[in-house]
Amino acid sequence: MTRKKHTMLIAGASGVVGAAAVEHFASLPDWEVLALSRRASPLPQGVRHVPLDLTDAAACVSAAAGLGHVTHVMFAALYELPELVAGWRDPQQMAVNEAMLRNLLDALQPAAKGLRHITLMQGTKAYGGHVEPAPVPAKERWPRHPHANFYWLQEDLLRDRQPHAGWTFTVLRPQLIFGLAIGSPMNIVAAIGAYAALQREQGLGLDFPGGGRYINAASDSRLIARAAEFAATHEIAANETYNVVNGDALVWQDLWAGIAQRFGMEAGAAQPLALTESMPAQEAAWARIVARHGLRALTLEQLIGSSWQFTDRALAHGVADPADSVLSPIKLRQHGFAACEDTEDSLHFWLERMQAERLLPR
Repeated sequence: MTRKKHTMLIAGASGVVGAAAVEHFASLPDWEVLALSRRASPLPQGVRHVPLDLTDAAACVSAAAGLGHVTHVMFAALYELPELVAGWRDPQQMAVNEAMLRNLLDALQPAAKGLRHITLMQGTKAYGGHVEPAPVPAKERWPRHPHANFYWLQEDLLRDRQPHAGWTFTVLRPQLIFGLAIGSPMNIVAAIGAYAALQREQGLGLDFPGGGRYINAASDSRLIARAAEFAATHEIAANETYNVVNGDALVWQDLWAGIAQRFGMEAGAAQPLALTESMPAQEAAWARIVARHGLRALTLEQLIGSSWQFTDRALAHGVADPADSVLSPIKLRQHGFAACEDTEDSLHFWLERMQAERLLPR
């Protein structure tokens, strides 16, 4: 078989970002795709799974023997502690995430002599929004927010090595990612869909469980994948950082009626509810939903993971007057990437996709 022009190694291929990137690069004629993850997941035809625990340095060295033809890396692997929000400032979590990238680099650099580009994922926390409100819109040109964060550890690792290497790198910063993954710690689409199904199971309307209104934004995982392709193939992106957002704005209360309609429900009232506390007790109700609708045999815990915590935060549960959170998309556009997504359409695309794959009921 003739080797393709580029070989993309996607680390974290079973996550929300990684899964979309696998699908995107597998659809391109000149790209071979290697999907690196600890657990196997369904992959497009022609994509090879690389089973690997990135915290195991010796295993990385062993696996690198079969990765010598890799030309590009998209590093979307992520380690999160069970207490999601607390973990964002936990030194152990930071150290593990740095070690995962270091282990892969240490193994891959000697083996993949043709490595040309690395895409590194960050996010909104780069602007310190989990520490204090960030100015709107957040821009890549600002100095680093002075808080400990594994983003800086990983980025500094790349910046230290890049001047002596044959590869460049690009940092992508999406916000509130919409996509499909099972057991992801930050999949708000799955959490909202499961919450709607459970409300309907009890004969209730789709009450809004969050807090006050605020302006937010989102990033479709398909858009992130296209931005990763841009970064990997355009010299202007070398050693740059880009926000990657859909390009419009998001207020959850204004999308709520449309979500209710998708599930054949009435939009309920604003009824604050801590999903993290209430939803794990709904396993029996979820099992009935799975059986009635012929869904894939997954428990709520298997499907949602820590995403209840993430969704409580994204919907501003318990916060009467949340601070707006918006990332500027201008730099990426000025550098030549003009793609965008309608956030409401994006949300419904991924809800529909999860319904079509029998992860959520219609």
